[in-house]
Amino acid sequence: METFTTVKPLVANPEFASQRRRSQTGLTGTVIDGPLQGLIRDLNALPHCFTLQCCWGHFVHVDQTDPNNLAPLPSHGGPAEVSYRIAYLALCVDNCDSGKRLLALLEALTALSPGTIQLGSATWFWDQQVNTYVLQVMPERFKYRDRAVLPMAEARTVERMRRHCFRRLKAALAQGQA
Repeated sequence: METFTTVKPLVANPEFASQRRRSQTGLTGTVIDGPLQGLIRDLNALPHCFTLQCCWGHFVHVDQTDPNNLAPLPSHGGPAEVSYRIAYLALCVDNCDSGKRLLALLEALTALSPGTIQLGSATWFWDQQVNTYVLQVMPERFKYRDRAVLPMAEARTVERMRRHCFRRLKAALAQGQA
């Protein structure tokens, strides 16, 4: 089912503060991929957003069969193809000036690799919670899927862009840009 859509405009959400409190209360038992833990903590510290779901993105291949592995791809050699489970960050943004700055920052991140990084809305997230957005790292031709089989060279590019995208977001947050 295709749920990824173009970015929807922010709408009024008078329940944002209570929704944020409920969401953050539910994070206590949540499993967050290790490489994203600091970024999720930083985002959830902002008063104008809260995270809904995330995934670092996982590469599975003949030499690495754990579907939740965090191991980097081999720098040389390796299998010809790998199965990739999408890296993404889904968050809810408040309709305020700070929320608009955060959305602009997320949009700017797509310029790092327009063919690999997308910002959009996801229908099923939006149906549950207005003003939700998804920053994802997936080759453009697969942006409507949560998994894809990629040639190893492309998988290495996706891996590099994933790391770069999330590091840039974390650095921007640390500099108070959102």
